[in-house]
Amino acid sequence: MDLAIGDPCWLLHPTQIMGWLIVRLEKLLRPLAITPRQQVLVGGILAALVVAVSWLATYLLLALAYRLSPLAGLILSAWLLSTTIACRGLAAAGLRVYQSLKAGRLPEARRLVGLIVGRDTGHLSAGEVARATVETVAENTSDGIIAPLFFGLIGGVPLAMAYRAVNTLDSMLGYRNERYLYFGRASARLDDAANYLPARLTGFLLCLAAALTGADFPGAWLTMCRDSRRHPSPNSGFPEAAVAGALGVRLGGTNYYQGIASFRPYIGKARRELVAEHIVQAVRLMVVATLLFVVIGGIWLWVLPWSWW
Repeated sequence: MDLAIGDPCWLLHPTQIMGWLIVRLEKLLRPLAITPRQQVLVGGILAALVVAVSWLATYLLLALAYRLSPLAGLILSAWLLSTTIACRGLAAAGLRVYQSLKAGRLPEARRLVGLIVGRDTGHLSAGEVARATVETVAENTSDGIIAPLFFGLIGGVPLAMAYRAVNTLDSMLGYRNERYLYFGRASARLDDAANYLPARLTGFLLCLAAALTGADFPGAWLTMCRDSRRHPSPNSGFPEAAVAGALGVRLGGTNYYQGIASFRPYIGKARRELVAEHIVQAVRLMVVATLLFVVIGGIWLWVLPWSWW
């Protein structure tokens, strides 16, 4: 369903509701937190409320749909699960950047990549645009696709939606700035914990995808084992290192955020220069890794059907 219709802009998306809830709860609860310790506590309460409401609302909605009709429940389950993943959207965003680079429209490519990354993109070279795109495709293969499918596999659609709430909390509150250093700490830590297993699973799947697509499987595996922990995030390094090794490129380096330089340790060895075609190869790895998980998950449910409810 995600591949067929994606996320139409005219249709209300569950993450929009989560975002509205987070904003309202922050306005309600932030005045109660003055000291750093209070901010951490109140921020944790906010995170727990958003995750619990997301799980419960999904559970009740599906229970009602299945009571009305098994077919209605099945269709609603499929659609809700599709809203937690972004396979089509991620591929489309990456390929739009690729097309602009191939056509020589660098300013347009900078603008498009700026829609999917948080760094400054106004002065990036073509190679840096390609790097930013490959990095975000690799990272989001984990938290935008494999992780929600993983939680859907072990806990059904409600748990997948709860994970999406965790991810939304981190994207809105998990910043290390003055406003959210303490208030958003619980959201950031919760996201790190939730992505611990999916990120490592994603790295493994991307290595398998490299073997199936003719990319460098040994390079992907060795780079993931060697460089994955160089990333500032405890999780993002695994998919990024696997993709860097598979493509034979080097990721990481200096990024700018609101004009401030931030250096990320290098991941992978630069056996070849980053070019637009590497975006297509990264998208291909993402799609194959997703299909691999679907096949493995289908076998799991067939062998152990009681594991899904």
